[in-house]
Amino acid sequence: MTKNPLKDKAAGPPALANSDQDRIDITRKKFRIGDYLAEKVIKGVAFLSITIIVFIFFFVFREAFPIFSNSKVVKPSITEKIAQAPQETYGAVTDKPIKQSKEVNTQTNGAATDSSQVQEQYGVQTIEPEPESAGDEKEDTYTVSAGSGFDDNQSALKTLVTKDWVPVSQKPRYGILALILGTFKITLISLLFAAPLAILAALYTAIFANKKMKEIIKPTIELLAGFPSVVIGFFALMVLATFLQQIFHYETRLNSFVGGIAMGIAAIPIIFTITEDALTAVPKSFFEASLAIGASKWQTAFFVILPAATPGIFAAVLLGIGRVFGETMIALMATGNAALMDLNPFSSVRTLAATIGAEMNEVVFGDTHYNVLFLIGSLLFIFTFFINAIAEFYVKGKLMKRIQGK
Repeated sequence: MTKNPLKDKAAGPPALANSDQDRIDITRKKFRIGDYLAEKVIKGVAFLSITIIVFIFFFVFREAFPIFSNSKVVKPSITEKIAQAPQETYGAVTDKPIKQSKEVNTQTNGAATDSSQVQEQYGVQTIEPEPESAGDEKEDTYTVSAGSGFDDNQSALKTLVTKDWVPVSQKPRYGILALILGTFKITLISLLFAAPLAILAALYTAIFANKKMKEIIKPTIELLAGFPSVVIGFFALMVLATFLQQIFHYETRLNSFVGGIAMGIAAIPIIFTITEDALTAVPKSFFEASLAIGASKWQTAFFVILPAATPGIFAAVLLGIGRVFGETMIALMATGNAALMDLNPFSSVRTLAATIGAEMNEVVFGDTHYNVLFLIGSLLFIFTFFINAIAEFYVKGKLMKRIQGK
């Protein structure tokens, strides 16, 4: 009986024909305590970040919500408590005569003093509060109803759509139209200054600059993003405002034009970085095909590469808007802080963020002014959130679809 060599070859060597117990299952995941802990920590940090954002939303809107109610409970301020407290008098006549017999004072050479005479008292409280038991101690609160005066919630709501921002007055007015106009005017000026510079710098870095020059330009511009806002604001206040006034000869030294230029300096790194990434992400086949049909390098850059990266550039501009819209320190130091309804770029303005930064530390907790400031913060929060969401999820997604040819 002859042996079949093909059959013997298929059977394999005896060592490999063992049972399944000797085989190694490469699909089974081995448990490692370090990987497990790292995964849980990363997941916990991610959920903690989301939770913090949700709590910020809740806190801001909770503090702004009382402005829409008809009544509220306001705690008295420290100034009001001091005004209600018993005061020490000097040189005043007390209501109660001091019970004292005629005594000889050794310091008056034996002269007799009579208690019926009016005496100057220092450190005497003219109002004696009634004693209260421990169980009767209550926190001082004031209830303000809708019809109790002008400075209430309904009156504040009626003045929100006006142009007058006068929160400290006998008849306070909380008009935010001038603040909104000033914020958009600053944002527009800053974008007109920052967007062209940042986009052209990114185009030069991505297309025309050699490798050595790119390694110098990109880190230098991105380093500007690490500058504190107060440093840029101080530079605008001391140097930029005087320089621009000498060039354009306008009257107001601090105005929306100076603030817009300063905020544009702060927004340039964000627009530059995202635009440069979008231009670099365009496939090289676009560049090579354009050169192959006879186009020059600058024609390829402006008419082929730049249009292909338009969604990414638009996302960069939106993020720059979000950066400028919520800026506080530069707006406080370089815009003049005057709530004016004026389209003149050389007049002083006041932004929404600067109003919160300037007045939040002076308001009474729970007061109408306090709630209006949180309402302004809610508007800023909603606007910047939607701008960043559109730039991150919609525009960048559209860019990736265009690049991938979908």
